[in-house]
Amino acid sequence: MTESLVSETKSETGHASQRTRSAARTHRTRSGLTLLAAIATFVIVAVSAQHLGSYAVTQGVSRIVAAIPGVLVAVAAALVLLMAGRAFLRSIMASRSIDLHAARALGAEASLGSWKALSWTGALLIVTAIAWFMAVNEAAVSRTFFDVALIRSSASKVIWAFGTNVTIFAVSAVLILVWSLLVAIARTLPGEAGRPLRFLAIAYGDLFRGLPAIITIYLIGFGLPLTDLPILSDLSSTSYAIIALTLTYGAYTSEVYRAGIEGVHHSQVAAARSLGLSHAKTMRYVVVPLAIRNIIPPLMNNCISLQKDTALVAIIGTIDAFNQSKIIAANNFNLSAVTTVAILFIVITIPQARLVDKLIDRDRRRMRAGG
Repeated sequence: MTESLVSETKSETGHASQRTRSAARTHRTRSGLTLLAAIATFVIVAVSAQHLGSYAVTQGVSRIVAAIPGVLVAVAAALVLLMAGRAFLRSIMASRSIDLHAARALGAEASLGSWKALSWTGALLIVTAIAWFMAVNEAAVSRTFFDVALIRSSASKVIWAFGTNVTIFAVSAVLILVWSLLVAIARTLPGEAGRPLRFLAIAYGDLFRGLPAIITIYLIGFGLPLTDLPILSDLSSTSYAIIALTLTYGAYTSEVYRAGIEGVHHSQVAAARSLGLSHAKTMRYVVVPLAIRNIIPPLMNNCISLQKDTALVAIIGTIDAFNQSKIIAANNFNLSAVTTVAILFIVITIPQARLVDKLIDRDRRRMRAGG
């Protein structure tokens, strides 16, 4: 009996050792290929840095300034090469190790190092390709989209016009939050008495979610002035843009509100009604506060989309940042001013996106803690 157990233990140990050796060979093959890729990447990056630096010097850039990006990327490529080399050495040590546990640990380190080196290798190749794309054909792309002199000279006009976009966004956001909440409440009215308002809310949502925002802006911006209606026909193009965006995003945001309202557990409503609260007071003091707390991330996403879509108001002649940049681009036959607008939108939307991520993480942690 004892001899049988000993033989089975030896057999299992032999199989484990064989599996470990096979895994070590796999790690060594992967690490070797990674090392070759890192060497090739280092050569490509070094040659590219030299050529791009020489080209920058011919374009009037000082040698020190032209060399800085190339040196930084070359150093990064050298670090990646070192990472790949260490992974390859770990794989060799794993294949030659006698201790099974040590071999597995070295193989795991070699595998992790290989994947990290491959990831950074791909990133460096992408950066190098982008640099070449910006420099080919005598830097045609750079001159067309990133003319520093034109960006500097037109920045003040574009930034001043960007204030129109911010104004449209701020006013529209407030109106949308109020208007869409009213639509969502009408959509969730109970019983036969609420049927007409529910029907109108559904029709409104289907209509303006089906229409592209640019068509709504066009119809309102050019249609209302032709009606000769008091007040409505005499508004500014900025006001028409606010009305159009409020109607469009009100339909989308009302669905977000409705999802939050319907996500409130029915026991909350039942408890409020059992305390004697009417339907209106239940919605005001119980349902809506709970719903809003759960839908803040999607509401913020709608705000980000609204901020970007303020550029659509250029179609009705509003002198916003995009329209101003188009005028500058037409006068200079260069799109660098439009790049300035793109940068402004990116700068103002990225913090909002990070805020949404934090809110989502906070809600996820709260749900896990509650669960």
